[in-house]
Amino acid sequence: MKAVCVFCGSSVGRDPAYRDAAISAGEALARAGLSLVYGGGKVGLMGAIADAVLAAGGRAIGVIPRALVEREVAHAGLSELHVVETMHERKTKMADLSDGFIALPGGAGTLEEFFEQWTWAQLGIHGKPCGLLNVKDYFQPLIATIEKAVVEGFVAKRYADMLVVASDVDAILKRFAAYVPPARKWEAPKA
Repeated sequence: MKAVCVFCGSSVGRDPAYRDAAISAGEALARAGLSLVYGGGKVGLMGAIADAVLAAGGRAIGVIPRALVEREVAHAGLSELHVVETMHERKTKMADLSDGFIALPGGAGTLEEFFEQWTWAQLGIHGKPCGLLNVKDYFQPLIATIEKAVVEGFVAKRYADMLVVASDVDAILKRFAAYVPPARKWEAPKA
């Protein structure tokens, strides 16, 4: 594993614990020798994690649509900044550059980007791990919804189980290192 994509908020949230977790996650990625791939912004948790990676001597790679660069939210001090035309190109480029995906607290964009990667993993488009950094139990309602989807037959248990959920990024990275993807959707599990 060389690079981890982190999806997170473009705001810092109301509780300082969210920003602190982003900083800790950035430091952990740098300590592990993993590059950060993220949305390229200088604001919110995105800026906090990128700054932490860079301050710890790591690499921070941003991918940002031109429209957001023009609004002056791009981080100017990154190791690399890829400017793309659309959000779809952004997500594809981030996926191509990454060996795993972690969501920190965030809003609709964070959830949409993370769910796309989890869906791609289920379909076998990639075999990369997906994790939720569950700061202050932020993702507990989402986890309950996923569990309900399993009970109701909309998500196979093996796909719910593929999500790595922890309140500590080091625990997520340890599980990522040992990750084996489940059988793709519509493919029988191998015995």
